[in-house]
Amino acid sequence: MAAAGWEDGRVTSGSLPADIKRNRQLPQQGQASQQLQQLVLQALRRSQLFFSAALPRRIAPPMFNRYDAEHGDYLDDHVDVALRLLPDGERVRTDMSCTLFLSDPHEYEGGELVLRDSWRDEAVKLAAGDLLLYPGDKIHRVNRVTRGCRLASFFWLESMVRSEEQRNLLFRMDRDLMLLRAEAQGAPSPAVLGLTGAYHNLLRMWAQG
Repeated sequence: MAAAGWEDGRVTSGSLPADIKRNRQLPQQGQASQQLQQLVLQALRRSQLFFSAALPRRIAPPMFNRYDAEHGDYLDDHVDVALRLLPDGERVRTDMSCTLFLSDPHEYEGGELVLRDSWRDEAVKLAAGDLLLYPGDKIHRVNRVTRGCRLASFFWLESMVRSEEQRNLLFRMDRDLMLLRAEAQGAPSPAVLGLTGAYHNLLRMWAQG
């Protein structure tokens, strides 16, 4: 990605003030972006954990950015827009925001993804290849990079289950069911079968086609 043709990240800032953001991005329709998008989407399709947590209905094409210490890159506090216009003219509701870290933490200083809450800020800096999913209505920022270069992919998704509370409940149920099935090491018990049925019935009730 270092040799790719980067452009000013403000081209996708929309209605945000120009000074809220200083970084670079790969052109959305460029060949490099399209090849990397397929790699990310293929990895997401293979991840049962991602599907269980997000229950994705539509995923916006992943985008790619870099924050360099040389330019003092940063992204100030903001909230992602509720609807993203896709290249095909359709729109995706941004129920969840996603950041895929592509640089290891030791490769740069600063650059934490900070999620604001009503009582504290949570700073996140994950290993390369790790993905953070968070509600699309969260106020968040990227701290200024003071050494090295931070590379990441970011995108949004529309979930089959719109309610955050319902998604979280289904995720907890699904994770517990996976643990119970692994512990059983054989045919599922009547209790596991019953809980599995309850999970899928809730999903039928809450999922939007």
